[in-house]
Amino acid sequence: MPTQLKYDTSLAKNTNLAIIIAKDQVDQVQELQPEEQNYVQQQVQQDAKLIYLNRYSHRVFVVVAPEAKTESLKKEALRQAGHKLLQQLKTDKAESISILDKTNSEASLYLAEGIYLGNYQFRKHKTKDEKPSSLQTITIADEHVTETQVEELSNVLEAIYKVRDLVNEPHSHQSATQLSEQLEELAQEAGFDLEVLDLIKIQSLKMGGLIAVNQGSEEPATFNILEWKPDNAKNTKPYVLVGKGVVYDTGGLSLKPTPQSMDYMKSDMAGAAAVTGVMYAAAKNNLPLHIIGLIPATDNRPGGNAVAPGDIITMHNGMTVEVLNTDAEGRLILADALSFAKKYNPELVMDLATLTGSAMRAVGKEGLVVMGTAGEEVMAELKKAGDNVHERTVEFPLWDEYKKQLDSDIADLKNIGGADAGHITAGKFLEAFTDYPWVHFDIAGTAYLHSEDSYRGKLATGSGVRLVYNYLSSLAR
Repeated sequence: MPTQLKYDTSLAKNTNLAIIIAKDQVDQVQELQPEEQNYVQQQVQQDAKLIYLNRYSHRVFVVVAPEAKTESLKKEALRQAGHKLLQQLKTDKAESISILDKTNSEASLYLAEGIYLGNYQFRKHKTKDEKPSSLQTITIADEHVTETQVEELSNVLEAIYKVRDLVNEPHSHQSATQLSEQLEELAQEAGFDLEVLDLIKIQSLKMGGLIAVNQGSEEPATFNILEWKPDNAKNTKPYVLVGKGVVYDTGGLSLKPTPQSMDYMKSDMAGAAAVTGVMYAAAKNNLPLHIIGLIPATDNRPGGNAVAPGDIITMHNGMTVEVLNTDAEGRLILADALSFAKKYNPELVMDLATLTGSAMRAVGKEGLVVMGTAGEEVMAELKKAGDNVHERTVEFPLWDEYKKQLDSDIADLKNIGGADAGHITAGKFLEAFTDYPWVHFDIAGTAYLHSEDSYRGKLATGSGVRLVYNYLSSLAR
């Protein structure tokens, strides 16, 4: 059962309580008894950040509001504090926690966010020796935020749980067809529309990239069109989101090594999952924007009919591509989707993909690699949106010199460049299939983690959802 986040300013008696305070206001916290105030004051002077008070029938946690250089970093420090508080709540086997902010800010939202995201578990395939987290309910009890704000945050965080579930699901339980079935369930639950194109329709649309990647598989590809179009949409031209949906990637005939590579390639559809998460949150929150999601889905296998290095394929837009490495497959299916997006006359197209190891090597797990043609203003707003949720972006150039690496002797393009700047040449490949404002996010380093990292957890993180949703919601406002 997912964690429940709710709003209720009436504090129940004997409820576990987290109180957020500033360093200098301990003596103003009426919820603390005099002797507790003295103890908390002593702890604050010793630079304690989380102070634990045992009232036996319940617990009181005093969270000292963090200081930071910027508002964005202060919000992140509160999320981190929420994760630390969660560890104590788990130790106490607490089932609920109420949050009261005494700093006259929105601090309770960020503390709750850290608790909620840190409390995620993927237990679907566990049969024994694994107990679910005891924490079931997080209640924001202060009057500095509104019930609408809490509900919006709750829906976004629930969307991230859905995304993590999708990415953590192994390929044995998630073919392209099964992914489409899961998207249908989420569409019905949230209220957005879904159209699933089968392989025959994909072939009729001449999506040569998606067809080529799917050739070696025994499972058919799908092309999924998600749409949220409320009557009060503020935009006349839609925002289009494109997500890489490679449900499992062996590398094809350019076979991957296994350790720390092929063995976690169920996560190669994290971009598709992120797009789904944004659509889910937008629909649940009735975001007044027209948004379309495009998800090409397939696995990449070295079967008997698999596309081979050196083959030439014809893409949806008619361009020819010399496939020199079948493990550079994500860009092939994304290119077809980006070409297909032209039909919508989009305001902006954003794609999300676990596209290159080069992006991961460039910035590690700490940031998303971004590049595009949408212009400085859009890039600045996306950076601001990312900083606000601590999904930070690092922009790389799309200089024309990089395109020379993709020149082919026998086709319009090669699908890989040289050894240098692999994430940029991948971006240049995608750019060739766009003629509208476009932004590319490479989430290879952030979408799936091999070790615990605070509230991002271990394995799937839901990377990109909060950033893109934050950006779109700011446009809606």
